[in-house]
Amino acid sequence: MVIKAIKRGFLHFDKKVDGAVGFFVKHWGKTRFMKSMAKKAQVLGLEKLYNKGPKAFIYFFLFYLIRDTILYIIIPIYIARWTS
Repeated sequence: MVIKAIKRGFLHFDKKVDGAVGFFVKHWGKTRFMKSMAKKAQVLGLEKLYNKGPKAFIYFFLFYLIRDTILYIIIPIYIARWTS
């Protein structure tokens, strides 16, 4: 029951962001899109990048920033806890 409710919530949110979350889960590596968005974010700044396209901005955060946070911060913290 609880799992179905969580799944429904996830699918509802995924639908709102045009499948970005589902795509993020399927593709963990960096894509050409992520690299180009990172360059645009450096050149334009985050506010101008958002104004150019909110959908692309959401994709950028889901694919790049959250992915790197998980890989380089959260996973090492858990590994450090397990080994100490």
